[in-house]
Amino acid sequence: MTVIEPTALATPAAGPEAAVPARTKRVLPRLYALDGLRLIAALMVAAYHYGGRDGEVSHAWGTSPRTQFPSLHGWFAYGCLGVQIFFVISGFVICMSGWGRPLRSFFASRASRLLPSYWVAIVLVTAVFSVPVVVYKAVSPSDALVNLTMLQQPLGADRVLGVCWTLWAELRFYALFALCVVLPGATRHRVVLFCAVWTLGAALAQATGEPLLTLALMPEYAPFFIGGIGLYLVHRDRRSMTAWGIVAVSYLIGQHYAVDRLWHAPNPDFFSYRTSSGIIVVITLGFAAVTAIALGWTSRANWRWLSVAGALTYPFYLVHEHLGWVSIEVLHRHAGLPSWATFAATIGIMLSLAWLLNRYVEKWATPLLRRALNRAPTAQRTA
Repeated sequence: MTVIEPTALATPAAGPEAAVPARTKRVLPRLYALDGLRLIAALMVAAYHYGGRDGEVSHAWGTSPRTQFPSLHGWFAYGCLGVQIFFVISGFVICMSGWGRPLRSFFASRASRLLPSYWVAIVLVTAVFSVPVVVYKAVSPSDALVNLTMLQQPLGADRVLGVCWTLWAELRFYALFALCVVLPGATRHRVVLFCAVWTLGAALAQATGEPLLTLALMPEYAPFFIGGIGLYLVHRDRRSMTAWGIVAVSYLIGQHYAVDRLWHAPNPDFFSYRTSSGIIVVITLGFAAVTAIALGWTSRANWRWLSVAGALTYPFYLVHEHLGWVSIEVLHRHAGLPSWATFAATIGIMLSLAWLLNRYVEKWATPLLRRALNRAPTAQRTA
């Protein structure tokens, strides 16, 4: 899932190779439409988790979502593609926010945005699943502690949050972008070279099947991050054929991977009701939506409530799946609410919980952590 700060419109540098001075304070207008698109993508994923697949959620409903939503479960199955849309948005915004930032500032912004709500979500889900009346099994105390590092997947620990696999993909993207673009300093040529080398490297990793290359370069998800970066280059200069070329190649490769992985998913818990053409349509709409934002076509969508939607997206994404199971079981099997009312109420409850996390965790912890991480070491300040 995309983990980004409030989205803002960056002012292009004076020349194609100019990098924004590291010490320049940027006060930038928000891209409200991008905030709204993020929440739409999160709601797509929630629809998939609640009604578009089997697995643990079937225990919450008491039957398969096919039974609960006989006419909608096939549509809900496409909601998993919200993740790919998140990755396109992430490529766009990480390139925008990392342009002209020193490495320490980039690291501080990412860590302070990711960690506060994530830590609370880990503790909250672990605590809820440890309650005796909750039928879902909590991970071991050791694995729960490892989850606080966000490195549970490479370390082979059980995941507290099912959705955290997307954060592992985001972390690898951040690391690649930081090392190849932020550390040496962002310029247009350097970003273009990064996109080209990553695209070729991901293709080679897929062709060779080399585990280390596949792990680092993420062939399945790289096109979406790269496509978002290309769209940010379009945003800076819509006449750049190189930028449009990056977007086009990324889209073509991305839709291939989406169809290949999701048309007939191998896991029996994943519904295979998606058609290849339906997958292509959703991917196309995702790229088209970010393209419209990059070109400024959505500039009139500047409603303030969209900024609230953007602020709720990350904490909602963190808590909606596992705590949603508990909500569905209580509301549907114990309180007797019909399926549609349970679905809507669970979405509302998870959004309310996301608001609480944003209001009482992120509002104070994010700037506090960012300031602490941006602070120079004592020896450096007194040198």
